[in-house]
Amino acid sequence: MDVTAFSVIVSPFGTAESSAHAEVAAKLAQMRALLADLGAPAIVLTTAGAVAWLTAGLQNRIEAGSTASAMWVVVTPGDALALTTTVEGPRIAAEHDLASRGLALETVEWFEGDAGLTAAAREFAGSPAATLASDGHAGFGIDAGDALAGLRLALRPAEQERLAALGVDAARALETTLRGWRPGERDLELQARIAAELERSGAFGACLIVGGDDRVERFRHPLATGAPVRRLVMAVVVAERGGLHAAATRLACSDGLPSEIRAAWLAALTVESRMLGASRVGATYGDVLRACDNAYAEVGRPGAWREHYQGGPIAYRQREFEIAPSQSDSPWYRQRIEPGHAVAWNPSVAGGGKTEDTFLIDDGELRCLTATGQWPELAAVDGRERTAILDIATGAAA
Repeated sequence: MDVTAFSVIVSPFGTAESSAHAEVAAKLAQMRALLADLGAPAIVLTTAGAVAWLTAGLQNRIEAGSTASAMWVVVTPGDALALTTTVEGPRIAAEHDLASRGLALETVEWFEGDAGLTAAAREFAGSPAATLASDGHAGFGIDAGDALAGLRLALRPAEQERLAALGVDAARALETTLRGWRPGERDLELQARIAAELERSGAFGACLIVGGDDRVERFRHPLATGAPVRRLVMAVVVAERGGLHAAATRLACSDGLPSEIRAAWLAALTVESRMLGASRVGATYGDVLRACDNAYAEVGRPGAWREHYQGGPIAYRQREFEIAPSQSDSPWYRQRIEPGHAVAWNPSVAGGGKTEDTFLIDDGELRCLTATGQWPELAAVDGRERTAILDIATGAAA
């Protein structure tokens, strides 16, 4: 399915909605336009991100590592219904105020599981499951996952505010922990403090990576193992709250930065600068990926994008899609960048070079949502102020 076909639906939004009801109503209109395009009698949302998007941030992920939502939503051309089990029904009815979002709620027996929810969705739609669209659930016949991701790309003003608040909380959790790092602490202790900071803000680490010393230089994902961290630490988070995600990476050193690590990090920063410069309204994501490819060659690492994920648009998934410079046949390659898109590019260079923040394309300009104002910065090759590496001995950029 060519996601660019839905560009008429994914348009910029000029005014902020005054309530969750207005936000949900506007999204239901988008869903119904999609239904008409698909020629399907209903669409069923079953994943945590898709349900959170439609419901203006209601989060029903029982297991943090699962994408499944405890509440489904079925949308038809004239109605919408929330479905859940008898276990979750009382909580959702008491705490989620679905009526204010224009949704009724029905329950199925908990022991019927997905089969019971699927049967209820089919009954509500009045059509066989094979004719219904969904966000990729195997029980329904039409996979509209890419089209739904296309609808989510342009964040509404209220969503932008929620993402901006999450971005600051995510970055603050990393920065508070790394500023308090005592060389010799175990990576698991640092990771636990970051997780605690996130939990206090109502968020959690959908992805949380903390590693140190030579493991940062050797591995792109130096997962915490209980090893002491003495001279260099990297902390990576994709924080989730209300279904939205914000990504950031921070590095700190204890006694200056070795020249080899500095060179790798500056190379990654240059690649990111070229990608951010290409992330303009009206450009395509393919344009950004071509800039990525060229930038790795510019820093003397041609083709190094093959060594690690490069990031992409971020919102109701850790990345709404993620493609490589070589995948020019992907419909996402042709997807145009619009106001309200959020991106988190993630270039890295072997030897300890990595940089990552979350940006909103706001009125045609990039705004860093994970900037706290409390972390050292430096000017990248394009003059943009970017996150630096903290030297905890001086409290300044390494």
